[in-house]
Amino acid sequence: MTETTTALVTGANKGIGREVAARLASLGTNVLLASRDPHRGAAAAADLGPRVYPVTLDVTDRASVLSAARWIEERFGRLDILVNNAGISGDLAAQSPGSVELPAVREVFETNVFGVISVTTTMLPLLARSPAARIVNVSSGLGSIARMTDPDDYFTTRPPLAAYVPSKTALNSLTVQYAKELRSRNILVNAADPGPCATDLTTAFPGLTRTAADGAAVVVRLATLPDDGPTGGFFDEHGPVPW
Repeated sequence: MTETTTALVTGANKGIGREVAARLASLGTNVLLASRDPHRGAAAAADLGPRVYPVTLDVTDRASVLSAARWIEERFGRLDILVNNAGISGDLAAQSPGSVELPAVREVFETNVFGVISVTTTMLPLLARSPAARIVNVSSGLGSIARMTDPDDYFTTRPPLAAYVPSKTALNSLTVQYAKELRSRNILVNAADPGPCATDLTTAFPGLTRTAADGAAVVVRLATLPDDGPTGGFFDEHGPVPW
């Protein structure tokens, strides 16, 4: 990484996104810390140091995404790294397949899938100006169909969810499609499984001991891949995750 490398991390005012921003900044990267709430974003950026710049960005608001892209172009001219970290679990009580509430599904997909499409597509012209751009979609092991259907995997004992889990499976598939499209432009696109971490997103699952910093490690590794690195893959801290 060089001092001129610029990264955009969505949903970065807390949790894994904040840790990704901190690690990238420590590598000498200019980090654009994106947050829906401008005050929280500004506070987080100030805590993380002079290489971190707050930008207001709601991935579900098209005007907000376009405004952020214009600001990035005017201020930095290009993007080298895009980390699509913003995500929500939604109302878990409304996601039981037998009694699912469609508004709950739509809300989750708006952020976890459609928001990624909106941000990625809008930022592509800026990423295309980089000699070696990287896109990392922050997914979840819960999105692995292989693991969900393996009787020996503990995921099979988790309660079924008709919104959050399918949204991450869709994100994995979307990652492959972007990788196919962008391979010829030297833009590597991968999905990261941070693993179970104690964050605001996992308050329904007490007892987790891994931290947001632990989860951020694989995201940063994929964001800083060399030119001969993989693309179109799904990885956790140990290596490839089965689809």
